[in-house]
Amino acid sequence: MSAGEPSRLASIAIAGPAGNLEGLLQHHADHTPALAALVLHPHPLYGGTLHNKVVHRVASTLHQLGADVLRINFRGVGGSEGHHDRGVGELEDARAAWRWLGERYPHARRWLAGFSFGSWIAARLAASEPHVERLVLVAPSVRVSSFEVLRTCTVPKLIVQGTADDVCPIEFLRAEFPTWAEPRTLIEVDGASHFFDRRLGALGDALRGALEGFARGATA
Repeated sequence: MSAGEPSRLASIAIAGPAGNLEGLLQHHADHTPALAALVLHPHPLYGGTLHNKVVHRVASTLHQLGADVLRINFRGVGGSEGHHDRGVGELEDARAAWRWLGERYPHARRWLAGFSFGSWIAARLAASEPHVERLVLVAPSVRVSSFEVLRTCTVPKLIVQGTADDVCPIEFLRAEFPTWAEPRTLIEVDGASHFFDRRLGALGDALRGALEGFARGATA
């Protein structure tokens, strides 16, 4: 997004399988973008919402790279209807949001991103839905959740992980990551905790550095 280009943040409601889902759409006010993205938040039972600072930084960075970006609250969070469903119903919430994004932007390339619990949802969605051009996972919860679907999922993957993460320790990711299908890239942010405290700028820089060319349409 160039300097001075108008941007808008719109509150939306998406029809989900357990009722309406609350969402925020950060969009370019003066044109329809070539890229759209969905970003998913961390665990609802531990305070995760679409307003989480890591989710916000991922969304704002993707928007700066030219995407219109949708964030949703999973069922039972904020203004979203329904009740927490241990990742089963949340996957279907994400699927409803993904399809809403496709209907709104039928000609755009679509990226999918998630943080922590949201990365587990995003991984399973990418393995089961078409038209996911790129998958971005921040601090994937490999210690407590299965990411086995990524062993055969050939969607290009970018994983960003802090080396001081005590919630999703990096040694678990280092063991799991080589089993995932190519193409895949892992960026380690030195000294970053799970929530990238005082390291959000480094997270944004990592995302921009890895994704800027692809956002412009590069395929290599």
